[in-house]
Amino acid sequence: MLQFKTIFWSSVGKKIISAATGLALIIFSTGHLLGNLALLRGDPDPFNKYTHFLEGFGFLLYVIELGLVAVFLFHIVMGVMVWIDKRRARPESYVKTAKAGSPSRMTFSSKNMIITGLVLFIFTIIHLKNFKYGPSIAQGYITEIDGVQMRDLYRLVIESFQNIYYVAGYTIAMALLGFHLRHGFWSAFQSLGVNHPRLSPLLNVVGILVAILLAVGFLFLPIWVFLKGGAV
Repeated sequence: MLQFKTIFWSSVGKKIISAATGLALIIFSTGHLLGNLALLRGDPDPFNKYTHFLEGFGFLLYVIELGLVAVFLFHIVMGVMVWIDKRRARPESYVKTAKAGSPSRMTFSSKNMIITGLVLFIFTIIHLKNFKYGPSIAQGYITEIDGVQMRDLYRLVIESFQNIYYVAGYTIAMALLGFHLRHGFWSAFQSLGVNHPRLSPLLNVVGILVAILLAVGFLFLPIWVFLKGGAV
């Protein structure tokens, strides 16, 4: 047990946990985006049926959500601790900063991971408050599909994405998500020991593609709804 705690709190252990939880969140985000694409159907039923299907998991859904919360918190805490360890190891900032050459991946994304991560954390809280714990059946957001009454989350999403301030904030958050993933994906595999000279450049490219696809994918939805004026 003592050895496990030593490894867990070591610099390497923190990086491994941060990397593993980060990759888990990327997988979740990908699934979340694919589900949200139902908004593009122009019909509220597919999206509402999808969200109602998820709610149908009942107790299991709560277990899954608690697991996601744990993964999210571990990722944040370990990320902050890794950042603190780096600051302690190098208390004085360099006089001059510039993009480092290969094999280093020093970029705007890598230098601002802690900032983009914390902003995304705040955005996630607001996002959950607005949708997961926002207006529901009791507040009139109700629909009936095939004789089954369910929450009209589609209506809530459409109304929210008609708010220019929410769309603007969402746009900023998704842009920061792209920057965060641009470095985070590659860095995660490095922390897990996947650092072969031939593989690292490929992972860097894949990381950029993942960052673009997820950021643009999430960003497209609110902008599309906003420009359509709710007529979806």
